[in-house]
Amino acid sequence: MAQMLPIRFQEHLQLQNVGINAANIGFSTLTMESDKFICIREKVGDQAQVVIIDMNDAQNPIRRPISADSAIMNPTSKVIALKAGKTLQIFNIEMKSKMKAHNMVEDVTFWKWISVNTIGLVTENAVYHWTMEGDSQPTKVFDRHSSLAGCQIINYRTDHKQQWLLLIGISAQQNRVVGAMQLYSVERKVSQPIEGHAAAFSQFKMDGNPEQSTLFCFGVRGAQGGKLHIIEVGTPPTGNQPFQKKAVDVFFPPEAQNDFPVAMQVSHKYDVIFLITKYGYIHLYDLESGVCIYMNRISGDTIFVTAAHEPSSGIIGVNRKGQVLSVSVEEDNLIPYITNTLQNPDLALRLAVRNNLAGAEDLFVHKFNNLFAQGNYSEAAKVAANAPKGILRTPQTIQRFQGVPAQPGQTSPLLQYFGILLDQGQLNKYESLELCRPVLQQGRKQLLEKWLKEDKLECSEELGDLVKQSDPTLALSVYLRANVPNKVIQCFAETGQFQKIVLYAKKVGYTPDYVFLLRSVMRVSPDQGLGFSQMLVGEDEPLADINQIVDVFMEQNMIQQCTSFLLDALKNNNPSEGHLQTRLLEMNLLSAPQVADAILGNQMFTHYDRAHIAQLCEKAGLLQRALEHYTDLYDIKRAVVHTHLLNPEWLVNYFGSLSVDDSLECLKAMLQANIRQNLQLCVQVATKYHEQLNTSSLIELFESFKSFEGLFYFLGSIVNFSQDADVHFKYIQAACKTGQIKEVERICRESNCYDPERVKNFLKEAKLTDQLPLIIVCDRFDFVHDLVLYLYRNNLQKYIEIYVQKVNPSRLPVVVGGLLDVDCSEDVIKSLIMVVRGQFSTDELVEEVEKRNRMKLLLPWLEARIHDGCEEPATHNALAKIYIDSNNNPERFLKENQFYDSKVVGKYCEKRDPHLACVAYERGQCDMELINVCNDNSLFKSESRYLVRRRDPELWAEVLQETNKYRRQLIDQVVQTALSETQDPEDISVTVKAFMTADLPNELIELLEKIVLENSVFCDHRNLQNLLILTAIKADRTRVMEYINRLDNYDAPDIANIAIGSELYEEAFAIFKKFDVNTSAVQVLIEHVKNLDRAYEFAERCNEPAVWSQLARAQLNEGMVKEAIDSYIKANDPSTYMEVVEAASTHGNWEDLVKYLQMARKKARDSYVETELIFAFAKTNRLAELEEFISGPNHAQIQQVGDRCYDEKMYDAAKLLYNNVSNFGRLASTLVHLGEYQAAVDSARKANSTRTWKEVCFACVDGEEFRLAQMCGLHIVVHADELEELINYYQDRGYFEELIALLEAALGLERAHMGMFTELAILYSKYKPQKMREHLELFWSRVNIPKVLRAAEQAHLWAELVFLYDKYEEFDNAIVTMMAHPTDAWRESHFKDIITKVANIELYYKAIHFYLDYKPMLLNDLLLVLIPRMDHTRAVSLFTKANQLPLVKPYLRQVQSHNNKSINDALNYLLIDEEDYQGLKASIDAFDNFDNIALAQKLEKHELLEFRRIAAYLYKRNNRWKQSVELCKKDRLFKDAMIYASESRETELCEELLEWFLDNKNFECFAASLFSCYDLLRPDVILELSWRHNIMDFAMPYMVQVMREYLTKVDKLTESESIRKEEQEAQESQPIVYNEPQLMIASGPAMAMPTQGMPGMPPQNMGMMPPPPPQQGYGYGM
Repeated sequence: MAQMLPIRFQEHLQLQNVGINAANIGFSTLTMESDKFICIREKVGDQAQVVIIDMNDAQNPIRRPISADSAIMNPTSKVIALKAGKTLQIFNIEMKSKMKAHNMVEDVTFWKWISVNTIGLVTENAVYHWTMEGDSQPTKVFDRHSSLAGCQIINYRTDHKQQWLLLIGISAQQNRVVGAMQLYSVERKVSQPIEGHAAAFSQFKMDGNPEQSTLFCFGVRGAQGGKLHIIEVGTPPTGNQPFQKKAVDVFFPPEAQNDFPVAMQVSHKYDVIFLITKYGYIHLYDLESGVCIYMNRISGDTIFVTAAHEPSSGIIGVNRKGQVLSVSVEEDNLIPYITNTLQNPDLALRLAVRNNLAGAEDLFVHKFNNLFAQGNYSEAAKVAANAPKGILRTPQTIQRFQGVPAQPGQTSPLLQYFGILLDQGQLNKYESLELCRPVLQQGRKQLLEKWLKEDKLECSEELGDLVKQSDPTLALSVYLRANVPNKVIQCFAETGQFQKIVLYAKKVGYTPDYVFLLRSVMRVSPDQGLGFSQMLVGEDEPLADINQIVDVFMEQNMIQQCTSFLLDALKNNNPSEGHLQTRLLEMNLLSAPQVADAILGNQMFTHYDRAHIAQLCEKAGLLQRALEHYTDLYDIKRAVVHTHLLNPEWLVNYFGSLSVDDSLECLKAMLQANIRQNLQLCVQVATKYHEQLNTSSLIELFESFKSFEGLFYFLGSIVNFSQDADVHFKYIQAACKTGQIKEVERICRESNCYDPERVKNFLKEAKLTDQLPLIIVCDRFDFVHDLVLYLYRNNLQKYIEIYVQKVNPSRLPVVVGGLLDVDCSEDVIKSLIMVVRGQFSTDELVEEVEKRNRMKLLLPWLEARIHDGCEEPATHNALAKIYIDSNNNPERFLKENQFYDSKVVGKYCEKRDPHLACVAYERGQCDMELINVCNDNSLFKSESRYLVRRRDPELWAEVLQETNKYRRQLIDQVVQTALSETQDPEDISVTVKAFMTADLPNELIELLEKIVLENSVFCDHRNLQNLLILTAIKADRTRVMEYINRLDNYDAPDIANIAIGSELYEEAFAIFKKFDVNTSAVQVLIEHVKNLDRAYEFAERCNEPAVWSQLARAQLNEGMVKEAIDSYIKANDPSTYMEVVEAASTHGNWEDLVKYLQMARKKARDSYVETELIFAFAKTNRLAELEEFISGPNHAQIQQVGDRCYDEKMYDAAKLLYNNVSNFGRLASTLVHLGEYQAAVDSARKANSTRTWKEVCFACVDGEEFRLAQMCGLHIVVHADELEELINYYQDRGYFEELIALLEAALGLERAHMGMFTELAILYSKYKPQKMREHLELFWSRVNIPKVLRAAEQAHLWAELVFLYDKYEEFDNAIVTMMAHPTDAWRESHFKDIITKVANIELYYKAIHFYLDYKPMLLNDLLLVLIPRMDHTRAVSLFTKANQLPLVKPYLRQVQSHNNKSINDALNYLLIDEEDYQGLKASIDAFDNFDNIALAQKLEKHELLEFRRIAAYLYKRNNRWKQSVELCKKDRLFKDAMIYASESRETELCEELLEWFLDNKNFECFAASLFSCYDLLRPDVILELSWRHNIMDFAMPYMVQVMREYLTKVDKLTESESIRKEEQEAQESQPIVYNEPQLMIASGPAMAMPTQGMPGMPPQNMGMMPPPPPQQGYGYGM
C-alpha cells in the first residue's frame, strides 16, 4: 500500500522540451516572478533574445529579439521590465508599447516585482521602489546595511502593506555559505541586520484576536545548526494579544552537511510554511506552532527560483535541469497524516478547525462522546455545533439527547441542546422538526412564531405539514420559507387569487400550466384573457409557450389582435423566436402587404426565414424589400438590372452590403444589360466602393467593355485621393484617349504618385501635338537631359526655348550641358543664355561648362554681367578663375575685388600660386585655410604678421598648441619680427594673453622682461607690470619680492589677494603695509598668519577702531570672550551684539554680558539688546531689577523672555513676565507647574484657548481633579482635531468611566460633531458593548461608520457590524460577516435583501455553499433571488459536484428558459433518473442546447421503451438516419422507422428497410412503406422484390401509381417537344440581321443554351427518351 503523504508533488513542465538550452537555465538568466510566467534570456548565434513562457500555454513560448542584462515579467499581466546597464524600461507586450523608462545613477545589482505595479531596485548602496503609475521616478526607500557589503543579493520581500521590507543576501565565509538579511521598518525608518538565508512575511489571525498579525518567518543554517524563527513584527494591533515567538530546529541529513535554506513561501490558505533547501529538500511547518509536519527530498538539483503557486496555495520552482515543480498541501491526507503518522491529535484538531479540513471526524466524535459520557451536555452541544462540515448535527445526536432522562427541577438535556443551538444560530431540518413537535402539542404557537421571525428554524415541507394541522396561515408562511411552490399555489388556487399565483411563480421560479389557465380565463372573459396573455409574455422570459398562445388566438381568427400581440411579444428580437417572426410576416404579406412593409421598414426583426420572406415580397410587388433579403447571386442579378424601377441612391448603398465578387458580377450584368442606361450608376458604385472592390478589378471591368469614358470619369473621381501609381497612369491614358489634354497636364503637374519613367515613355510614344505634358514630367523628375536629347533629335528646338523661358528657367545649366553634349552650336547656346539671363544658378552653369573645359565660352557673358553691376559671388568667382588661369594680373584683382568668395578662390589658387592663396584668404579672414597654406609652404613670417594683426585669441590658441610641430618656428618669428615691428599696445596685449593662455611661462617672462625693463615705450604700462608679477608668482616665486619692491605702477590690492591665494602671506602683508592698508594687513595676520599676538601689537601700534574691531571678532571666534568684550569696548563697537550675546550665553559669562549690554544700550536702544538684558537679569536672579526694568519704558520682547524663562523652568520670573503682558494662556501653564489648579482654570477661562484648556485639563487629570478636568474637557471635545488626543490621554491612564461620562455630557452641546458620536461608539464597543446597539440605532447617521466598523469587528459585535455594513452600503462585507458568524448575524430576510446588492458575484456561490451547509431547504428561495446575475453554468457545476441536483430541481425548471447547455443537460439527466419520459420529451423539444448525441447514446441503452424511442428521435434530429431506423427496428417501432426513413431522403436506407420487412415476413409494413417512401423508391427494385417474394398483390397499388405518373410525364414531354419544333421553325423563317447594336451580344449565351440539352449526351439521357428542354421542370430527376 502506498504511503499516505500530506503533500502533492507535480511536475508542470520541462524547459528543455520547449526549446530552452540547458546552459541558459540559471539564476542569472532565468526569472520567475509568479506562477504565471517564466522569463529566460538566451543567445542564438549572434542574436540575443528573451523567451517568455506563459504557464497557461507552455508549449507555445514567446520569443522576442531583446538585448538586455536582465528581464523580469509582471506577476499578473504581459508586462516585461528590461535592464541594460543603468537603463531600465517597462514594455507592454500585448500592446507593443513602451510604458516607462529611467536611467539610474548606480548599477542595479538585483530587482524584483514586489507587487503588480511596483518594482524593487537594489543597488550597491540603497534600495529603491519604482511604480508604474504616472511618470514617477524610482524613489529611494532605505540605505543598505554594512552587514550586506560584499553579499550576493538573492531576494527582496515585503509584507502585504509594504511597511516591512527585507533584503536577503549570501556570501562565502569560512568554507560555508552565510546568509545576511536586512529588515527595515518603513514607519520607524530603522533597519536591523539578521543572519538568515530565506524568509517570508505572512498574515495570521490568532484565536480571540480581532485583527490579523504580521508574522516574519526566516530560516538560517549557522555553525550550530539550522533554525526556523517565527516572530511578530511591529506593535500588535489594538485589541490583539501578541504572538508568542517560535524558534524550532531545522533538520539537515548527515549527507547534506553543506545544505542551507534557499527559498520560503507561506500558504495563506492553510497557514503552513514551505521551506526549500539548496539540496532539494522540502520542509513543511505549521505557522502557528512551528511544528515540522513533513520533510523529504523532491529534487536532486538545486531549485534556484521559486514563487507562490496560487491555484494550490503552494510553492512552485525551477531547478537546474529545467524542471518546473510545485508542492502543495494534500487536503484529504493532511489531517490523517498528522493524526496517525505524527501522533499529534492536538495539532490535527487545531488544523481541522482552523481550515475546515476533513479527516478529524473521529477526534470530534471522541471528544463529543467523552463529554456526553461525563454528563457535560452543554460542552457536548458546543462541540457538536462547531464540528467541521456539521458532522455531529444529525438525528442520531438528537436521539442521544432524547434518551437522557431529565433531572427533577432541571431543564432536560434535549432542551439544553436546543437552547445552545438556538443561541449559536439556526437549527437544521431535523432539529427544527423535533423541537416544534412538542411545542405544538403543548399549544405554545407563539414560540414557533417567535422562532420563525428570528429565523431560528429551517423551514421544510414536513414542518409545514406539521404546522398546518394547527394553523393553516402559519403553515403558509412555512411553505413560503421552505419554497414548496406546489403547496403554496394550491393554497392560492383555493381562494381564486390568480394574480398572486403569477407573482409567486415568478418569484420562486415555479412553472404551472399557464396555457390551461389562459384557456380557462378566455372562456370566461376574452378581454381578461388578452391582458393575461400579455402578462405572461411581459417579462424577459415568457411564462408560457408563445406558439401555444398564438394558436389560441388563431382559433378565434383574430389576425389583427394576434399581430399586435406578436409585435409586443417579439420586441426583444430573440434568435429562438425566428419562426414566430416568419409566421407574423407571412400572415401580413398574404393579407396586408402594407403592414408587412412597415414592419420590415422598422427593422424590428432579424431572425426570420429571409429566403421565404424574399419570395413573398417579390410576389407582393415589394422589389426593394426582396433585394434586401435575397442572398443568392442569381436572384440578385435578375432583379438588380431593372435600375429604372429602383431608387438610385438606395441601389448605390445596397452595393455596400454585397461581397466583392458579387458586386463585380452585378456591375458586369448591369453593363451587359444596358451600358448607356447603367454606365453612370456603375461609375457611382465604383467610385463609392473602389477601396473594397479593388480598383484594379474595376479598371479591368471598364476596359473589358472598352469604355474609356467610364474609366475616365471613374478614375477622375478617385485620382485626387489615391496613392496608387497604376490609377494615376490609367487616368493619364484615359484622358489621352478621350482628348482631355488639359487634364493630362494637370495630373502630370500635380500628382506625385505615378511612375515617372512609365509616364515619360508613354507620352513619347503617344506623339501628342502638345509636348507640354512630357516637358512637365521630365522637369519634375529630373529627366531634363533625356528631354533635351528627345526634342533636339526630333527637331523640336522651339520646345527647348519654351522650357527654359516659360516652364523652368533654373534648368538652363542642365540644358546647356545637354546641348554641349550633342555638339550644338556655341552661338545657339550663347543666345539661349542671353535670353534667360539672371534667372538660373551661375554656380551650376559654371560647373556644367567647367566639367566640359569650355570656361572661356562664358568670359564675354561674365564681363558683361560685371559691367552691368552684378555683385553675385559666383560671377566674380568664375571671372577670378579665368584671370588666374590666363595670368591676367590676378593679384590686383584679388586685392581690389570685394565680391568673390575667398574660400573658393583661395582653394583654387593653393596648387597654382600659394602667395595668391594667402592674399585671397587674408582678404576673407579665412584663418585656418591661411595657416595651413603657410605651414605647408613654410611662410612663417607672413603667418606671424597675420596673427599679430588678426588679434584673435582662439586663433592664437590653435597655433600655440603643443601638437603643432611648427610652433617653435612661429614663436621665433613672432618675437624677432612681428613684435619688433608693431607699436600698437593692443597687438602686444593680445599676443601676451595668448602666450599666457598657452601656458608658456618661461617664454612669457623672457618676453615681458624685454618689453617692460628694456623697452622705454612700455616700461610703465600697468597691465604689463601686473602680468610680470603674476607670471613670477606662477613660475618663479623667488623673484616676486624683488618685483614688488622695484615696481610701483601695479594694482596693489588685486596683486596682494592673488599672493594670498598662492600662500605668499608675507609678500601680501608687505604690499598692504607699503600702501597703508592697515585693515587688510591685520586681516592677513589674523586669518592667514594666525598670530593674534602680532595682531594685538599691530593694533596697539595703529590704534584704529576698525583694527580693534577685527581683533575683537577674531578673539570672539577663538572663544576668548572676556578679551573680546574688552576689545569691543576699546573699539566702542556694539554692532556685533548678537554674536557677543550668543557667545556669552554659551560660556555662561552673564555678568560680563550685563556690562556689555549696558554699554550697547547707551549707544542704541535696540529691542534685542533690552530683551537680552532682561533675560540676563533673570539668569543672575535679579528679580527686583527685572521688575523695575519692565515696569518702566522699554522696547524689550517681554513675551519672548517669558517663554525662555518658562522653558528653563524659571517659573517665578515667568509668572512676573506673563502677568505683565496679560498672557493668560501661558500664565495658566505656569500656574499648573506651580500646582495652583483653580487659578489655572480661571486663567484658562480668560485665555479661552484650546491649547490652554487642553494643557490645564491634562494637568487636572494627572492631579485627579476630575471635576475641573471635565470643565476643561467640555471646551476641548467640540474641536474635532483635539478629540483623539484627549481620548488617548484618558485611556492611557485608565480613566474609562470618566471619559465616557465626559463624552455623554458633551453630546448635548450645541457644537457636538461626528467625532464625538464616533468615539463614544468605539468606547461602548470596548467597555460597554451592551449600550452600543442602542447608541447606533439613535445616532448611526452621525457616526463615522468606517471607523466604528473596525471597532465593532475588533470587539466581535457581529450583529452591530452587519447593521453598520448595511447602512454604509458595503453589502459584500455584510454578506461575508453573516456567513462567517451566522449565529449572531444571520437573518434570512435580511440576507436575501442584501445579497442582491453585492458587487462581487463570487459571493453568490459562497452563499450557495453556505446554504448547502446550514440551510439547504431554503436554498431554492435564495436561488430565485440570485437568478438575474448568476452564472447558471457554474451553478449547475457546483450542484453537480455537491450531488445536490434533485434539491434544486425547481431552480433548474425556472432557468431552463435560458436554453443553457449545462442546465439542459442537468435537468435532462435528472428527468432520466426520475423516469419522466414525457418531461424529457418536452424538454428536448423546447430547448435544443444540449449534447444530442451523448444523450441519445445514453438513452438507447435504457431499459424503458419510451426512452429508447426518444433516443431514435434524437438520432433523427441530428441526421443520423441509419442509427435512428436501426433503433426503431430493434424496438419494433415500425411507424417511426417508416417516417424517419422517408424524412432521410436516402433511397438506400428506404430499400434496406423494405428488405428488412420482407425478411421478417411483415408484408403489411412493406406495403405501407411503399407509400410513405414513394418518391425515394426505384420502381424496378420494388418490382423485383415483389416478384421474388411473391407479394405482387401488396406492390400492385404502388406500381399502378408509378405507371400513371410516368404516362403523365411522357405526355407532357411530347407536348413540349412539339412546341419546341414549332418555335424553331418560326425562327428559321426569320431573315438574318447583321446591323445589330453592339450590346446585343449579351443575348449570345441565351441562344446557345439549348445545345446543352442535345440528345446523345450520356449525363442527360435516360432510357430511350430525349431529355427535356432546360426551361422545363419535368423529368425523372424531379
